[in-house]
Amino acid sequence: MPETNQARRPADHTNAVGALASMSTAGEGGPGPLDDAQLIRAAQRGNSVAFEQLVQQYDRAILRLTVHLTGSHQDGQDMYQEAFLRAYKNLPRFRFECSFYTWIYRIATNLCLDHLRRRSRSRELSITISSEDDDRELLDRIPDQSTVANPERNLTGRVLRERIARALNNLSPRERMVFELKHYHGLHMRTVAGILRTTEGTARNTLFRATQKLRVQLSCYDSILVRRS
Repeated sequence: MPETNQARRPADHTNAVGALASMSTAGEGGPGPLDDAQLIRAAQRGNSVAFEQLVQQYDRAILRLTVHLTGSHQDGQDMYQEAFLRAYKNLPRFRFECSFYTWIYRIATNLCLDHLRRRSRSRELSITISSEDDDRELLDRIPDQSTVANPERNLTGRVLRERIARALNNLSPRERMVFELKHYHGLHMRTVAGILRTTEGTARNTLFRATQKLRVQLSCYDSILVRRS
C-alpha cells in the first residue's frame, strides 16, 4: 500500500528539513504483482501492446522521478525515455527476481545517479537555479496561507526555495537519491534499498547523513518555515 503523509506537526516541531520531508507527493503503489507478471510474460512473447500497458502503468511516476531528481524537464524527459528503452531491450532477460516496479525504478534511478555524478564533476562551484519553473515547483510545496500578495513574503519565498535547491544539490548524488525516494516519492526504506541494490541499514544510514546535512544547511531558515506554516 502507498505510504501516506503524517499529519502536520505542531509549529514548534516544524523545521526546514521537516518541511522537505512533508513534501511527499507519491507513494508505493501500482498494479499488483500478478497483473505485472501477466503483462511482462506477454511482452516477453513479443506482445507490444502488453509492454505499452506496462509503460502506461508507470510512466507518470517515472517521469516525475526523473524530472525531480535531475532538476530539469529536458534532462528528466531524456532519462525517462532512456529508462523505458532499456527496460524494453532487457525485458526478455527479466527473471521476476523483483517486481517490475522495483526494476523500472532501479533503471531510472541509476540513470539519474550517473547523470548527477557527471554533472557534479563538471559543474562550477557556484550552483544556480536552472529555471523559473523549477523555482515555482519548489515554492509550491511550501504552504502559503496569505490571502493577499505580500512583497516581503514573496521575497522570503524566493530566498527559501533557492536555499532548498542549493541544499539538495549539495548532497552527494546517492544521499539525494535516498532522501528524495523516501520523502518526495513516499517509498518504504526496504524499497529504496532494493532499488539501489543495498541493504536497508545502509540506506537508512545514507538517509540519516542526508537529513543531518540538510538540517545544518537549512537551520537558519527554521523560523521562516514556522511563520509560513
